[in-house]
Amino acid sequence: MPLSYLPRIAQTPAPTFEEGARADLITQLWQELGFTCERDEVGNVLTRITPPGTEGRPALLLAAHLDTVFAAGTDVTVRDEKTRLVGPGVGDNSASLAVVTALLEEYAAQPVALRRPLWVAANVGEEGLGDLRGAKHLIAKHRASLGAFVAVDGYLGIAVTRAVGVRRYRATFIGPGGHSWGDQAPSALHALGIAIAGLYALHRPNTPRTTLNVGLASGGNSVNSIAGSAELLLDLRSLDARALAELDTRAQGVLHNAAREAGVNVRLERVGDRPGGDLRSGPLLDMAHEAAREGRMDLRLASSSTDANAAVPHDLPAIAVGVYRGGNAHREDEWVQHSSLTPGLRFLRRMVELYQHRPLS
Repeated sequence: MPLSYLPRIAQTPAPTFEEGARADLITQLWQELGFTCERDEVGNVLTRITPPGTEGRPALLLAAHLDTVFAAGTDVTVRDEKTRLVGPGVGDNSASLAVVTALLEEYAAQPVALRRPLWVAANVGEEGLGDLRGAKHLIAKHRASLGAFVAVDGYLGIAVTRAVGVRRYRATFIGPGGHSWGDQAPSALHALGIAIAGLYALHRPNTPRTTLNVGLASGGNSVNSIAGSAELLLDLRSLDARALAELDTRAQGVLHNAAREAGVNVRLERVGDRPGGDLRSGPLLDMAHEAAREGRMDLRLASSSTDANAAVPHDLPAIAVGVYRGGNAHREDEWVQHSSLTPGLRFLRRMVELYQHRPLS
């Protein structure tokens, strides 16, 4: 069951852009259960369950992302602390992969009468600068065969029904550099400072919620050198496409103005574009509510940025649902509650069953 898979998955490193080892493991696990796996152009693992008579019917695609936020070399040892497993990435998203694998184990042991195809994917590139490339690729490539998309990600009892739009930029300031005493050249770090101050001075509406964050900033060579280069990574988010576009335009203006004021050049690169908006999740949400009621769980609705965002441009009904309880996501002491994995499996299995019997508009 899920707990038997989780430590092995979590202890297989999978930084964004370096998910190969975990993809190999998932492929091996699914093949050992008797399922045929495909590895696509970007590194996703996909298995398709298409019983006779279901060919051509709209498939339900379940996808749990492979990657974690932790860099290569991080100690990903998982500790068993009685009621919890603790370790980097043990929840996000290793626990979801474990539950999805346990679902396939159940289907291998006792095949169910599917009326529509079920596709299961372990996808790359959800975290950080991955920009949802795995989910985007899956949906763009297979849209004609899909009826709905479920991102398996997050805590049990939460359903994401609205996608938060995200734009991300890398701004690199470039100047001549030089010696702190012997030269009078402009500093790229000076431009960086002006830019950060200007960005945080921008107005962001509270409604619709709109945020701005400079998550990383670096530059220079030494204390006695004028910085020849400096860089920041900028994250912009909003629940409203127009508000996001307006903030995007104003933020770019701040970055260009900072470069001019300091006397250096700036190079802007968009490194993330996650579409936001309505996930058209109504029928899927009904199924999630019913599965939660049967499992005697409360279901809370949320807005977030997940792989489900990738469905928005394709008008594909989508939702993101969690299948475990835990905490401290994106920290090295992340934890997952042992006892939550089986209810998470039951919840996901019931959603799949309900999809077989309910039409999606």
